[in-house]
Amino acid sequence: MILAGVLAGADLGELLRLLPVQRAGFALLLAAIGLPVIGVVIVGLDIMPVRFAMMHVALLGIAVGLLTGLDPMLCALVACALAGAGVAPLARTPDGLSGAMGLLMSLAIAAALLVLAVSGVNASGAFALLWGSILSVGTADLVVLGALAALVPGLFRWRRRDVALLLYDRELAQCSGVPVRALTAVLLVLVAVAVAGAIKLTGALLVDALTLLPALAARRLGTSLRSITLWAVGIGVAVNLTGFLVALRLDWPPGPVLVLTAGALVLAVHLIPERSISTWRAPASDSLPSSH
Repeated sequence: MILAGVLAGADLGELLRLLPVQRAGFALLLAAIGLPVIGVVIVGLDIMPVRFAMMHVALLGIAVGLLTGLDPMLCALVACALAGAGVAPLARTPDGLSGAMGLLMSLAIAAALLVLAVSGVNASGAFALLWGSILSVGTADLVVLGALAALVPGLFRWRRRDVALLLYDRELAQCSGVPVRALTAVLLVLVAVAVAGAIKLTGALLVDALTLLPALAARRLGTSLRSITLWAVGIGVAVNLTGFLVALRLDWPPGPVLVLTAGALVLAVHLIPERSISTWRAPASDSLPSSH
């Protein structure tokens, strides 16, 4: 409440000198490096249901953390990572993954509500984290986001051909010697951890602003996996910093402002006349068009 009063009465320059605001801005910058690349994975693998399932798993982790006295965000992170690894064997076909996500979503929310009900824990504390609390970003959150900012682009650079083939066509990747199961498992774990890691920034319900929306715009502008990835990161940086500054200046909640900023950019990009911008060329064959 004291911080809210300070924010309401300060100008933008004064706000930017506050440590919580600086931490939040740095967290958004780190998120803009790793999370939009996760969005490229989500779009490329067509695994939209994963986001919703992991939101529910994160709520279960938070509930367990509140019950046991452990850090709720750490519990959410571990729960999402385990869930991502657990459903990876079921991701052999898009239908199999969708079914697994539906089952996981239902079980996770039911278990979360049961834990909150029988434990007597204040449920508002758990659900509040789903809306985000960007000014409460701590060192642990920065470590997670920093790790994602290093690991996700690093994986794309290290196994660029394998990732490109997998995102283009799973069967083609399998025939080309790509370790499809292992790579899919790694990508699903990264997606799950990214959702959990972004909860403090926008809340789980608005995590698309940091992951999916920059990727959607980038897919419209890029012509290869590398260019799409670079576009996604650039758009993520622009959206995160612009949305955060606008939210600070107007004293609005950052989460919704980030979503609206990213959404406006996606709409603007889709007004650009389409040329060859939907072409995705895998490194193994520059002539392969995108199947998505």
